[in-house]
Amino acid sequence: MSTGTTLIGDRRRQALERTAAQRGHPSRRAQTRPLGPPPTAFYMIAFVVLFLIMLGLVMVFSASAITSLHQGNSPWRIFNRQLLWAVLGGVAMIVTAKIPYHRWRRVIPLILVGAFALMILPFVPGLGQSVNEARAWVFIGPIGFQPSEFLKLAMLVYCADVLARREKEMSNLRRTLWPLMFAAGAGAALCMLQGDLGSAIVLSSVVFAVLFIGGAPLIPMTFMGLGATALGLAFVFTSQRRYNRFTAFLDITAHKDYLSYQVYQAMIGMATGGVSGTGVGSGPSKWGYLPLAHSDFIFAVIGEELGLIGVVAVIGGFLLLTYGGVQVALAARDRFGTLLAGGIVAWLAVQAVINIGGVSGAMPVTGLTLPFVSSGGSSLFVCMAAAGLLLNVARHVTPR
Repeated sequence: MSTGTTLIGDRRRQALERTAAQRGHPSRRAQTRPLGPPPTAFYMIAFVVLFLIMLGLVMVFSASAITSLHQGNSPWRIFNRQLLWAVLGGVAMIVTAKIPYHRWRRVIPLILVGAFALMILPFVPGLGQSVNEARAWVFIGPIGFQPSEFLKLAMLVYCADVLARREKEMSNLRRTLWPLMFAAGAGAALCMLQGDLGSAIVLSSVVFAVLFIGGAPLIPMTFMGLGATALGLAFVFTSQRRYNRFTAFLDITAHKDYLSYQVYQAMIGMATGGVSGTGVGSGPSKWGYLPLAHSDFIFAVIGEELGLIGVVAVIGGFLLLTYGGVQVALAARDRFGTLLAGGIVAWLAVQAVINIGGVSGAMPVTGLTLPFVSSGGSSLFVCMAAAGLLLNVARHVTPR
């Protein structure tokens, strides 16, 4: 009799664990289940992320040393700052990779509120500063950061948490679509008030990606997407300066002396690189011909100094990262893990496409960094923290 009761109890516990996992709330026993060996995607993601970070450090030094020296600073100045952020990002990546990702759900409201609070700081006199015509930076003493980078990650985990908790209510727009659209709209509005259209685009793309992965109704999503696109175009077209800069890529040669100067110089540099490149440190673009060579346009320096080989390596790295992330999302142990991994992959892929497209002249230049590679401390730090979360989900995938 006791044996039958034990079997019934075991089956009931297993059923409860499966049901809880499907709803995005795995039981304590499921969370503490011994982990098997990491899947191949885990090593693939870790290798690609480390490769891009190391390549970025080398190219940041190569692209910034001469310009920094001409400004009267140490040639190591920008590299040392990037290296410091890489170390801090490494700590963040280890923390987010080690702590089970379900534990972060307890503090998601605090993370989101904190991220929105940071978005107010650029408007505070004495703290906020304008960089490249966008008041999107905060400087506290020698430390500067871009709050919109932290908002991207906060919005991602918030959307994943909401849709994981409300899996059975996806057709209830008041409970799923509207809260996420309100939060995304508020975040995108703050980005545009700061003059940072690129971050607004990426932020909106992340929310729509998580909604799509979560199974939100397509028709309401389509209308919301069209509305967001209309607002973005209105933001561009209501200013003649923004309109001119946004549409300059349509005729780069005609605007090569002003609006498309950076893109034109970037294209010359990449053409100079050929197949094997001019060699690290020997590219002429960074001698003042290409502004922001170490940040937004570092892909052009890679194409010039490492040639087609470097370009293929970078694009191939992002393709491998995307493929590995998709595999992790499909094999995630629960719905929250699926949404989290899928959202991170969409974020990094969209931002990489926009940056590379802008540098190569195929898309408008929006001022976005190339994830893991470009100079930019807050971008590198947040991307590494997101990579840690992706590795965390990969470590807890359901074994085949």
